Amino acid sequence: MEAISVKGQGNGNGNGNNASGNSNDVASTRYITLTKLPTTGQERALCLARGACVLKRLTCPLECPQRKPKKNKKYKGCFINCGSKCEATCKWRKARCNGYGSLCYDPRFVGGDGVMFYFHGAKGGDYAIVSDENLHINAHFIGSRPTGRSRDFTWVQALSLMFDTHTLDLEAKRVSNWDDNVDALIVRWDGKDVNIPTDGEAEWRARTGEREVVVERTDDTNMVRVTVTGLLEMDVKVTPVGDEENKVHNYQLPSDDAFAHLETQFRFSNLSDHVEGILGKTYQPGYVSPVKRGVPMPMMGGEDKYQTPSLHSPACKACRFQRESRSPTIGLSQY
Repeated sequence: MEAISVKGQGNGNGNGNNASGNSNDVASTRYITLTKLPTTGQERALCLARGACVLKRLTCPLECPQRKPKKNKKYKGCFINCGSKCEATCKWRKARCNGYGSLCYDPRFVGGDGVMFYFHGAKGGDYAIVSDENLHINAHFIGSRPTGRSRDFTWVQALSLMFDTHTLDLEAKRVSNWDDNVDALIVRWDGKDVNIPTDGEAEWRARTGEREVVVERTDDTNMVRVTVTGLLEMDVKVTPVGDEENKVHNYQLPSDDAFAHLETQFRFSNLSDHVEGILGKTYQPGYVSPVKRGVPMPMMGGEDKYQTPSLHSPACKACRFQRESRSPTIGLSQY
């Protein structure tokens, strides 16, 4: 008899809103893992989702035998999809800045509708990225305004995920000189720093009633995947503004600050039809983007609707999330 273990979340690589409860994104992650093939170490899964893939056994390709390779920059991970595709394929386990639900660069978004847009905000500002009945995500912006410019250049330095009574923060450290081999990512759970191991499963877990929170490294430094059962999965990378980028865009950044920031891609589950936020509203059914198409930098407004008093405040003019109870006092090394 084969040894099996249940994988409620699986690898989840969907792009859209699973609010209907029967989305293919949900189906794609419903499987149990089987024993590996003894000769090659290829991982296998038995699909549980309804449909044509039910009870089918999928085997990871030889090119990517594991779902969680330890060296993400060198090896792709195996993505098991028990939905309509019914396949196991090789993909990089990192944020795709051109993919649905992405937030990268001088903040550039790709919405749930697939439309790309920019949202600049202001240096030191905090903005609601997603605000729904059971999930709220804020972003803290860092930036610089060269002489003669009318607005700040901005990047996302930190994200705060609020759900139930809990808060998970992901923050890029201030770095003078960037080094790929030095970890510049800080993770906090309910206000306390957590250590993400670099060996073994290279992950940190917390159980909160019906939810499980997992932060796993997808590379030795500066790259993680975050999963919150029933709410989201996201890939996060800490990266600097490079010298060439600084020169090409004329950011005129100081030499003693690498402007380390986050590149992120979200995959949501169970968003309501009335979800709000700079990114969240693009997942509303029937949403039509107001941004101008066919221009190099289509701009999305809404600073007044989505600005919050702090990174850990879910209060804004359009915000929908409310805490179940008082949240703990939380610190953040903002700059």
